[in-house]
Amino acid sequence: MANILVLGANGQIARLSENIFLDSTGDNLKLYLRRSDRLQDKAAAFEDRIELIDGDTTDTAKLVDSMKDIDMVYANLAGGNIEEQAHSVVDAMHQAGKNRLVWISTLGIYDEVPGKFGDWNKSTLGSYITNYAAAAKVIEDSDLDYTIIRPAWLTNKDEVDYETTQKGEAFKGTEVSRKSIAQIVVDIAQVPDKFSKESIGVNKPNTDGDKPSWY
Repeated sequence: MANILVLGANGQIARLSENIFLDSTGDNLKLYLRRSDRLQDKAAAFEDRIELIDGDTTDTAKLVDSMKDIDMVYANLAGGNIEEQAHSVVDAMHQAGKNRLVWISTLGIYDEVPGKFGDWNKSTLGSYITNYAAAAKVIEDSDLDYTIIRPAWLTNKDEVDYETTQKGEAFKGTEVSRKSIAQIVVDIAQVPDKFSKESIGVNKPNTDGDKPSWY
């Protein structure tokens, strides 16, 4: 049984991962988010396993306090200040003496997406890629035991079907389900050395193309 701190706990992937944690593991969750009342019903249903924390991830002191007795930090964060948030998370983990971090990023941060899809992805996401690349560099430059997850374009399909690529390899495919990413997060919590010190691209097999199928 592990204790997991979920940052950005109301995100779509985060909520899916929380459901998997609660349904298929004995892990306990600290759910950290702004306007924590949004997850009040879930916390009430699992009051013995969920602690709600209302906070901003740029509040390093509050992050440090939230990391007491936790085994893994799972960051599902977004926003134009994602690099600042990365610095805050790393600093808090150092102060709290915590080491294992799972960080959700995006495809294209290493210019690793080939061909016409890579060109489309870069032009569509623009500065979003630049911001997430800067945040990922903060994580990689730290001494933390991190896993950076770089999903393809996300779907809401009720499936777990994925393959991975490593940093330095060309990205594959164009899409992957949010549920697949959520399952990877839960799997890492169960086997902490899974994807240790790795930045993985994640896609659904056989989804190659010039852009995601729904565009």
